[in-house]
Amino acid sequence: MSNLMKVSSNPHIRSKVTTSNIMLAVVIALLPAAGFGIYNFGLGALILIAVTVAATVLTELIFEIAMHKKITVGDFSAVVTGLLLALNLPPKAPWWIGVVGGIFAILVVKMLFGGLGQNFMNPALGARCFLLISYTSIMCNFDCDAYTGATPLASLKAGEGVNIFNMVIGKTGGTIGETSMIAIVVGACFLILLGIIDLKVPGSYILTFVIFLILFGGHGFDPAFLSAHLAGGGLMLGAFFMATDYVTRPVTSKGQYLYGIILGLLTGIFRIYGPSAEGVSYAIILGNLLVPLIEKITMPIAFGKGGKKA
Repeated sequence: MSNLMKVSSNPHIRSKVTTSNIMLAVVIALLPAAGFGIYNFGLGALILIAVTVAATVLTELIFEIAMHKKITVGDFSAVVTGLLLALNLPPKAPWWIGVVGGIFAILVVKMLFGGLGQNFMNPALGARCFLLISYTSIMCNFDCDAYTGATPLASLKAGEGVNIFNMVIGKTGGTIGETSMIAIVVGACFLILLGIIDLKVPGSYILTFVIFLILFGGHGFDPAFLSAHLAGGGLMLGAFFMATDYVTRPVTSKGQYLYGIILGLLTGIFRIYGPSAEGVSYAIILGNLLVPLIEKITMPIAFGKGGKKA
């Protein structure tokens, strides 16, 4: 018996990639957008980012201590949640909005469903939607020292002209992290080069959204109109940093393409036919809820199973 080979249970493949490595890379990738947001909106944006991140980390730490669970704040997932939530807040939002949102994101959306890997929707977006419903006037007020009046997307929906160049570089009003398309794409390219994300979800999302605008946007193939919608609002931030969330996206390859298509259709419907100028957050949240069904219909059949009998 001693000469028998002993094989441990699967999996046998090991990787040096860890959750903390991935989350730290996402934090680094978000720094260009965060940095430009601070430059664009001032010290208040920095304070709001710091308070929101602190709220998410402390909420997770206190919950795990109280419940006698393993301390997991070192995996940076709470930092990512807090940073993403902060980048989705108006720059003049009071500091307590970040605290309320951070507590909701971690406690309700993440920890009460089992922690990282068990949450059924993106915690940052779940918290943002909660804040939008609960504190609509605060969450929709984008007036600040640098910019006043409607956001570019709101102006576009009203039929007014917008400065596309300013939208691309980020010299416009909006949430802290959504304004600079360039900063977001730089961070996304960093994650793509590291192999942390790919273009299945964001590519199918953006392409579907563009096709929807061409067919139903009322402007046909108008490069200026399409560019304004791509550069405006949270489309790029949502497509590359929230729709690609490992936990709440489908695991199957076909499912990821289908998921992206659904997000593109929902975002187009919300932006063109909805009362609000934006729709990315609600589109991704609804997409998260459809992930179990998407995976069910796109799960590949195991070899030798499910074939037609002769």
